[in-house]
Amino acid sequence: MSETGHAAPGGSATAATLPELIGLRALVQGRRGAREGRHGLQGHALSNLRGRGMEYAESREYAQGDDARHIDWRLTARSGRTHTKLFQAERERLTLVVADTAPALYFGTRTRFKSAQAARAGALAAWIAVRDGDRIAALRSGPGEAPVTPASGPRGALRVLDALVRWYARPPAANDGLAVALDHARRLLRPGSRLLVLADAASIVQVPLARWTALALHHEVIALLLTDPLERTPPAARLAFASAAGDRVELGLDAAITRQRWRHEFGIPLEAALESLATCGIRAMELSSADPSDSWLPLLDRKPRPR
Repeated sequence: MSETGHAAPGGSATAATLPELIGLRALVQGRRGAREGRHGLQGHALSNLRGRGMEYAESREYAQGDDARHIDWRLTARSGRTHTKLFQAERERLTLVVADTAPALYFGTRTRFKSAQAARAGALAAWIAVRDGDRIAALRSGPGEAPVTPASGPRGALRVLDALVRWYARPPAANDGLAVALDHARRLLRPGSRLLVLADAASIVQVPLARWTALALHHEVIALLLTDPLERTPPAARLAFASAAGDRVELGLDAAITRQRWRHEFGIPLEAALESLATCGIRAMELSSADPSDSWLPLLDRKPRPR
């Protein structure tokens, strides 16, 4: 089952509603999960990522972001290079949704706002977590908002959906930035977790590459960069906008120099963000406000580019 590009019945083009996000569960029910076999869910399983657990797996050279408490001192002494121990853990996987709430997301010209599309993508991740038997949690990039703590089953998913509706209903009064949100995420994540980042391209490029690399070393990281068709392919015409003060502003996109500046503002940061994330071992794609909300699901089956 797949979704068309149109807004769901009972939904809103500017803000997602809770019934709308609940209804998205149908889009994942017919899709086989990575941990699902012929006899249904496999339940708790050894993670396919090397992580921090109870059973020693191997040692490798130390990388930025590794826990210094797990340095393999014997191998370090023998090789002359710092090595760290990796462990294989049997555990219930965590799916964590990180919601960027930059003001640029609360905008849209086709089908729905980028913020509404982000809420829908996050809801799909929550329902996939329920299907796969994962715990689900969420946090946002604004201050004063407690994260949704991990919980399993439909009740855990509904808590995340409720938060996404609230977070993406309107821009927050203040925004700490995506880098701060990812710092908070590191305290929630455990090795082998799935991390879904919903963000504006400008927020992505403000996060140091070393932080993305460190996250990809221990977790399955997927990043969805929210865009709008106007940002990617502006018409060669003069467009009128209303400013925050209520004034009428006209933008001459029929001029070559204006279109060039437009591309530098929207196109180039998006392309740079996608390329840098891929080099860090992160699965990333552009998700337009006019795209079907489930068009990113094939990323779950795609392997990240080798670093």
